[in-house]
Amino acid sequence: MTAKRTLDLDDTLYDYVLAHSLREHAAQRALREATDALPHAGMQIGPDQAQFMALLVRLIGARRTIEIGVFRGYSALAIALALPDDGYMLACDVSDAYTRGARAFWEAAGVAHKIDLVLAPARKTLDARIAAGDAGTFDFAFIDADKTSYDDYYERCLVLLREGGVIAVDNVLWSGDVARPAKSADTAALQAFNDKLHDDARIDLSLLPIGDGLTLARKR
Repeated sequence: MTAKRTLDLDDTLYDYVLAHSLREHAAQRALREATDALPHAGMQIGPDQAQFMALLVRLIGARRTIEIGVFRGYSALAIALALPDDGYMLACDVSDAYTRGARAFWEAAGVAHKIDLVLAPARKTLDARIAAGDAGTFDFAFIDADKTSYDDYYERCLVLLREGGVIAVDNVLWSGDVARPAKSADTAALQAFNDKLHDDARIDLSLLPIGDGLTLARKR
């Protein structure tokens, strides 16, 4: 008999999961609650996903990480808290408006010194790091930005990661739209990206139904 598929989580069961798993720093909770009241709050990852990625960062002993798509800084905060005190995160975004308030919460959690926020197109930032000789020096990357550029970000992160490093990619299920005929450029890009990673011999792969879909790719 085939094992059951992942449970559908209604609000009651999701609240149970959080009540029995979530361990948030006070600054994380404050940032999440502040963001929930703002437009586009749905762009922020859930606290369960953030905690899962933080655990993954600890499991692989990450010291140097990349984030593409910072938004209000919640995922960056979760990962920075999981890094050692001398850890480093290259945080890439293009929006001062979205990221402006993040540093106060990073400061409150005592991790601002770990996060290097660069406001510029991520391709340019990553290309500069590759040109500077940083290939193979990062342990973990999280991609959560414009979907049509996922493949570009993935390829650059793959260069920058060491062997055994992990790339986490958000929104790969896109509210289920990836399983249907594409009606937008974002959906088509995600479908092509998912197809590519399934056949990519350079990585070990798992696509998980966490949040809006989270792909984990381990560089071989």
